[in-house]
Amino acid sequence: MIEESQKKRVVVVGAGWAGLGATYHLSRQGYDVTLLEAGPYPGGLVAGWKTGAGKSVEAGIHGFWYPYRNIFSLINELGINPFTTWTRSSQYSPAGLEVESPIFQDLPRLPSPVGTFLYTQFKRLPLIDRLSALPLLYAVVDFDNTDAAWRRYDFVTARELFKDFGVSARLYREAFEPMLLVGLFAPGEQCSAAATLGMLYFFILAHQPDFDVVWCRGTVGEKIFRPWVERIETDARVLPQRRVTDLIIDNNQRATGVVCGDEVFDADAVIFAVGITGMKKIVSTSPNLQSREEFRNLSNLGAIDVLATRLWFDRKIDIPRPSNACFGFDTTTGWTFFDLNALHDEYKNEPGTVIEADFYHANQFLSLSDEEIVTIVQRYLATCVPAFREAKVIDSSVIRLPNAVTHFAPGSYRYMLPAKTSFENVFMSGDWIANRHGSWSQEKAYVTGLEAANLVVSYLGQGTTAEILPVEEDEVHIQVARTLNQTVRNLGKSILPDFWLP
Repeated sequence: MIEESQKKRVVVVGAGWAGLGATYHLSRQGYDVTLLEAGPYPGGLVAGWKTGAGKSVEAGIHGFWYPYRNIFSLINELGINPFTTWTRSSQYSPAGLEVESPIFQDLPRLPSPVGTFLYTQFKRLPLIDRLSALPLLYAVVDFDNTDAAWRRYDFVTARELFKDFGVSARLYREAFEPMLLVGLFAPGEQCSAAATLGMLYFFILAHQPDFDVVWCRGTVGEKIFRPWVERIETDARVLPQRRVTDLIIDNNQRATGVVCGDEVFDADAVIFAVGITGMKKIVSTSPNLQSREEFRNLSNLGAIDVLATRLWFDRKIDIPRPSNACFGFDTTTGWTFFDLNALHDEYKNEPGTVIEADFYHANQFLSLSDEEIVTIVQRYLATCVPAFREAKVIDSSVIRLPNAVTHFAPGSYRYMLPAKTSFENVFMSGDWIANRHGSWSQEKAYVTGLEAANLVVSYLGQGTTAEILPVEEDEVHIQVARTLNQTVRNLGKSILPDFWLP
């Protein structure tokens, strides 16, 4: 057993998936870990909270997809049961129901991406439009998540990518752009082609079941983070309402402390686990971080506005699927709506209907009043499910979230930090960090937290590293295609002059 006075001290900044993951592992390895959270409770935007009237609300609903192997492993380790069963989803436009997705793992498995294309039930999209996606498979094969692939595709917009590979206008408008609006939270002309290929591959194209999803049976804060934090607090300190303002750096250019206003927390290593917006705020108050170009360059990165609404209706409304994505209502905004009576335990026996509707790239909505927003949401819902037209809203919650989620803009990859920084004992984590694992969203945040913890273990030499489950291997035909493509690419480099833009 290590004496308290001999324990190495680690300060983790940010208590979302990344920060909690890093803290959980390091505290169990015998480190003296302090987790600092700027907000009033752990979990950040993912957590959710109770209103004054005791009703649960959250900053948008978060799904847990089939390839979230590390998060599912954590849930098993914690011995909790926070999830629904696998659910089917639908997609709507102002014209009505457009797409229904099956539970892919229940169907005979076909080589990727054949099953995804064949089993998805498109209500209106003609076959000829769907077939126009076939040439895009070359880009899927060519983008192998290496640093070189990111640099090759990151300066291209998603819209240019789909146009260059001959995707039909209708397929782009009715399938790919809706995926971008709810997957990367922005329209195609504002999304990096590299991020687009990475996101589509991880969530949809790599393996047939990847698009299958479960949901939390309440807020993530209540169902997952609360029992997890209780476990963490047996070994570590979790301190809310601590906004980091600077680092203390010694003559060897190592961080020795983390400053929160008048408080200083001594550290042998530091892990940042905050989003882009939070990190930019910290850099803006920190002369020591501003002294490094990599941190100054974070001002080139951006984030996207989100609007989260929750509506309580006076009657039960039959909603065909519990989770639904919508497109075409506003040209640059995607939105989703969820039947919380079907998903959340606390609303199962509610006499009326409870709906969560979340809007991404919601810039134009944030200045509206709550009443105006609720009216728009009800009108949109009634376009998808006409029974909402006659229902009355008896309660509502409107949460505006400016600069809330990562914007993977064209050209942004070169400014995204890797896990290692130029300070040898300062490490980065979060869903916007450049890494090679291949995961996205919550899974990526958690994985980068474990990766940062492993770098601390390696640097300070105490304890063992966390096991990180890799993404499932590419299917054999994809592996063969990628090997052939890389061979041809290497051959081309050896015999052709290198004067083309990447």
